[in-house]
Amino acid sequence: MEIGKRDPVTGKTTTGHEWNGIEELDTPVPRVVLFFLFVTILFSVVYWVLMPAWPLGVTYTKGLLGFDDRQVVASAVSDATLERAAWTDKVASMDFPAIQADEGLMRSVRETGRTLFADNCAVCHGVDAKGGPGFPDLTAKAWLWGGSPEQITQTIEFGINSGHPDTRVSQMMAFGRDGVLDRKQINDVVAYVRSLSGAEAATGDNAGRIEAGREVFAANCVACHGDTGKGNVEVGAPDLTDAKWIYGSDTQSVFNTVYGGRQGHMPHWKDRLTPIDVKVLALYVQSLDGAAK
Repeated sequence: MEIGKRDPVTGKTTTGHEWNGIEELDTPVPRVVLFFLFVTILFSVVYWVLMPAWPLGVTYTKGLLGFDDRQVVASAVSDATLERAAWTDKVASMDFPAIQADEGLMRSVRETGRTLFADNCAVCHGVDAKGGPGFPDLTAKAWLWGGSPEQITQTIEFGINSGHPDTRVSQMMAFGRDGVLDRKQINDVVAYVRSLSGAEAATGDNAGRIEAGREVFAANCVACHGDTGKGNVEVGAPDLTDAKWIYGSDTQSVFNTVYGGRQGHMPHWKDRLTPIDVKVLALYVQSLDGAAK
């Protein structure tokens, strides 16, 4: 192909390249592309002069503006700390009833508590705090160890069956595995326990099982769960008369609980969270009501 040959259709010269009979025109780069390329280069040069840009061994060019991201971040952290201290100092100095009576302060508590909960507690209790198999629903107000802010604070600080010397300790016996009750007694007490919350009705042949289970319960379970099955926050024994079950309310789940026992576990947070964080978290958990968050 001839170099500089003029294309009869466009009138432009060719470059001398040809592919499968298609000749390449010698078309210049569009001016708009050259314009933006020039603007980009100009911007880069100006940026290099004004802002920190080029590494120089152990240092770098500082730029005429002297901009420093570290100073910006440090200033933002300092401002956030001062802003947070404005209300955390109040939380530290006020008692729980006074804090709960201050709606503006509780708004900050709930906002911060939601983040603390998501970072530290949601892995077990869920983001919505509704729990799951083996983990209590914190929105249900069915407290194992008491639901006052003071009681919740103690639970958070020391945990349950944790490694802290002041941990709360809770253990349900394995009545079947350890041979305390035989299978009939377990089936009877399971029927009775389920009847306390209305999960099982005392009708027909079942009425006899429930009555027999009442006697088994009175002989083996009232020490922790109380005569009426309402539980005991001193030992972390749950209320068996409500509809809130940690390990399941169906017959098999309750049988497994009675047969093999249960031992819940919660880590202690006293050494991992600050006193303010613990207090905020206790107030947040106590304020949960099951509504969508």
